[in-house]
Amino acid sequence: MNRTLALVFAIGAGLTAATALAQAPAATTAAPAAAVPPPPQAIPAKIALIAFEQGVFATNEGQKAVQDIQKKYEPRKSQIDGLSTEVDTLKKQLQSAPATLSDQERATRLKTIDTKEKQLTRDAEDAQNAYNADLQDAYGKIAQKFSAAVKNYVSQNGFTILLDVSNQQTSNVMWINPSTNIDVTQAVVSAYNASSGIAAPSPSAPSAPSAARPRPSTTTPRPSATTPKQ
Repeated sequence: MNRTLALVFAIGAGLTAATALAQAPAATTAAPAAAVPPPPQAIPAKIALIAFEQGVFATNEGQKAVQDIQKKYEPRKSQIDGLSTEVDTLKKQLQSAPATLSDQERATRLKTIDTKEKQLTRDAEDAQNAYNADLQDAYGKIAQKFSAAVKNYVSQNGFTILLDVSNQQTSNVMWINPSTNIDVTQAVVSAYNASSGIAAPSPSAPSAPSAARPRPSTTTPRPSATTPKQ
């Protein structure tokens, strides 16, 4: 009988331990794995092209700024043109001078021509540099507002990428298929003109030193490279 009771107690103790182990949390159970975010989904790109620099000067405000600067430099242009004509006249007079012209007189004329040519070069360079600086300044002021108009336009029209093709020498765009891309330059210019309230200036004859339009500086505002928020 004692042997039977011992066996019953042993079995009971085993069941009690098994129940306790089943109810206790497993200490070695691994923590649930963190949820893995889904991979980013590709979005079909809607690409827009813009000639930003040309667009700035194509606006009514840009055209008016150029005309105002040309008008400002008209007196200096007339002065430079007059000096250039004088130098050409002196050269022709020296070329047609008789052979009997003394060496001293010839040397005097050559010195006069050289002096006036140097003055012409200095005046032309100074005028050109000042003219370009004024153009650059006007460009920078208009570009800030034009950049905002560009961002607004591409955002409202659902574009995902905007490429600036103003300067092919520095642009990374090597080839463009016009059938699959949209040039929004004129559309943005029209939107900018409508919001600015500035009327198109009257056409005027070319004037002032002939200068290439300034290249945008590195600090000139441009549309952000990030995708505009919808």
